[in-house]
Amino acid sequence: MTWLLPRVAAAAGAVLGAGVLGSVVGQWLGAPTAGAVVGGALGAALVALADAWRGERLMRWLRGASAASQPADSGLWGEIGSRVERALRARDTSVEQERLRLRQFLSAIEASPNGVLLLDADDRIDWCNSTAADHFGLDPVRDRGQRVTNLVRAPAFVAHLQRRSFEQPVVFVAPPERATLSVLVRAYGDGQKLVLSQDVTERERTDAMRRDFVANVSHEMRTPLTVLAGFVETLSTLSLTEVERRRVLTLMEQQTTRMQTLLTDLLTLAQLEGSPRPPTDRWVALDGLLVQARADGEALSAGRHRIALTAQPGGEIAGNATELMSAVGNLVGNAVRYTPDGGRIDIRWRVRPDGSGELKVVDTGIGIDKEHIPRLTERFYRVDGSRSRGTGGTGLGLSIVKHVVQRHGGALGVTSEPGKGSCFTLVFPAARVRQGVAATAAPAA
Repeated sequence: MTWLLPRVAAAAGAVLGAGVLGSVVGQWLGAPTAGAVVGGALGAALVALADAWRGERLMRWLRGASAASQPADSGLWGEIGSRVERALRARDTSVEQERLRLRQFLSAIEASPNGVLLLDADDRIDWCNSTAADHFGLDPVRDRGQRVTNLVRAPAFVAHLQRRSFEQPVVFVAPPERATLSVLVRAYGDGQKLVLSQDVTERERTDAMRRDFVANVSHEMRTPLTVLAGFVETLSTLSLTEVERRRVLTLMEQQTTRMQTLLTDLLTLAQLEGSPRPPTDRWVALDGLLVQARADGEALSAGRHRIALTAQPGGEIAGNATELMSAVGNLVGNAVRYTPDGGRIDIRWRVRPDGSGELKVVDTGIGIDKEHIPRLTERFYRVDGSRSRGTGGTGLGLSIVKHVVQRHGGALGVTSEPGKGSCFTLVFPAARVRQGVAATAAPAA
């Protein structure tokens, strides 16, 4: 109310001054009273006109989106302008803060590993982050406003939206990358929907591998146990000759050895997965390790193959000697098992020009079809269901090799062609490889 008294006083003063002036002029004309009335009226009109002009100036400022500062004024219109300007500035600040919060919120959603899709009441796309766009094969800009069921036509997803019952997520295979998605829909607002998507391809694959693993272990154990049970029953119920009895005992020993080997490989895998990575400051000399691997291969071969060793002397790898011996031993053992009699197996070690280490096991065996190579390191995966059992393998050897080389920071590579043999390559990073001085050079053949 600080503006009221000055405004009333100013208006009264203007009208009074105009009335006095009118009275003076009226007295000069012989009508002082009429002059005073006319003067007062003119004064009031001038005050009203000036007030209207100041109000119009304020309105023009308001119509101009308030880009400039308020008109310089005092009194009522000055205070109104000042208050309006403060309110507008506060509104602009609040809007900018809300925009900033919205940008930060959308940035946070954009960084989410899950897909986020916002739909209106007609299932049209209001917004989606890049993860959702990747999951559903959408364009975040071009597809905005499009009905989602016109773009994502997976029957399970469309049926889920149409049912309007969103208690449970729906799992389906998305077309773009053939990824398996788990999609959760939540209703909010006035018929709007929040769609959350998660790529569960790896989880589904892991669950399938776990189920297969349990089934395979059960199957692998059941077969020798069934054989042993049959032999035990035979020994206890039938009268066998000494030759027959020895033959049965020999077969029982083979099945027992098979189960022991399987359990040993399973324990090795469990230890590899549950133990810390091998140290980087404990150096393993490869000369003796490779010589031992060749000797083990020759014992398994029993003279049926030629096994050659070619290695730069003095090679060392930082890591675990037992794990490395297991990996090389498995590769050499596989080469012996799957190479026909009279074939050749080469064990090669060299340091590459970039400092990394390369260990190869090359054979002239039966080879592997290209479509099987990506799955060779899966547990119990067999190119031929009967091949590994016939040669004494457990189906876990290459899984052990893969785990060992990955724990040492390296990678396993496989090249093969049916009828022309196979080449398994272990590559170790330069940080874990060094070339020392050999005490005894590894034999070349």
